[in-house]
Amino acid sequence: MDKLNAAVVGATGIAGQQFVAALAGHPWFEVTALAGSERSAGKKYVDALSKGSSLQWFADGPVPEQMRSMVVVDSSQLDASKFDVIFTAVESEVAKRIEPLYARTTPVFSTASAFRYEPDVPLMISGVNLDHASLIEAQRKNRGWEGFVAPIPNCTTTGMAVSLAPLAKFGIESVVLVSMQAVSGAGRSPGVLALDITDNVIPFIDGEEDKVIVETKKILGKVDVASGKVADAEIDVATSCNRVAVREGHTESVFAVLKDQPGLDEVAKAWESFDPKLGVPSEPRPFITYHRDPYRPQPRLDRDACNGLSTSVGRLRKPGRFYQWTVVSHNTKIGAAKGAVLLAECLKKKGYL
Repeated sequence: MDKLNAAVVGATGIAGQQFVAALAGHPWFEVTALAGSERSAGKKYVDALSKGSSLQWFADGPVPEQMRSMVVVDSSQLDASKFDVIFTAVESEVAKRIEPLYARTTPVFSTASAFRYEPDVPLMISGVNLDHASLIEAQRKNRGWEGFVAPIPNCTTTGMAVSLAPLAKFGIESVVLVSMQAVSGAGRSPGVLALDITDNVIPFIDGEEDKVIVETKKILGKVDVASGKVADAEIDVATSCNRVAVREGHTESVFAVLKDQPGLDEVAKAWESFDPKLGVPSEPRPFITYHRDPYRPQPRLDRDACNGLSTSVGRLRKPGRFYQWTVVSHNTKIGAAKGAVLLAECLKKKGYL
């Protein structure tokens, strides 16, 4: 099978580096262009990553050999028509400007929030709501695009939504989330690294709680074909998001009211048997890793399950009205670049690429 030509935009940033690492040697996609800011344009990729004698590379493993000498192009000058697929890892304001330009001709998979809340833009997690891909046709028609924009959800939303997906059959009435989020979710921003996060918990992440509420309802909703948009799930969602001194892997305490009142063994079985059968190269098996050990999951032990693509759940209990469990999800893998690559694989299989 011939590989599809892929471009990574925002390739020098942390999320962009994750794309580069995830796509190195990929069986379906071949990175033929790396794009970045005007400041990085014209430099070899390895030079654009360097600050003095220090290589600013934060993804796992070394910089892929085949990409070290690639010359970075200016993202505003990228000719999208030359590519079969484009992966973007840029700030939302930049995404709002450049992603529609790319989508005129080419499918775009984005880690940015710029288009997540548009009615004709599906917000998909592979294995959870791929049926929302039918919105792509409405998006193309509405906007006159040959391509499309497919953003992935916020990394905090992803872990909880995956854990909820197998339980939808029991009737989810309400959900409360308390997150303990890794510092890598803030990039290299000040205020979360070094002394501010050492011996500390920061009880506010700007915009995070609202994203989780809106995105969870959209992901678990149903596509209304007539209107070309998603009818949100009628679920009450409350959140409290905190930054903690963990490098990678978001930990979440989830509290849910389930209408059918299943037994704990039924809930556990729903997780253990959850198998969306994606049939794509990056598919995690198991999709959900269920732990019966009450001390699991833990970010240091479980964030890298199935190369960071399996969502780990455990500590299931029901002391009262709420079912309670703990989730660990890798925020910079399933919650970012690898999640977007997995989604691209799924949409390729469904014929959208």
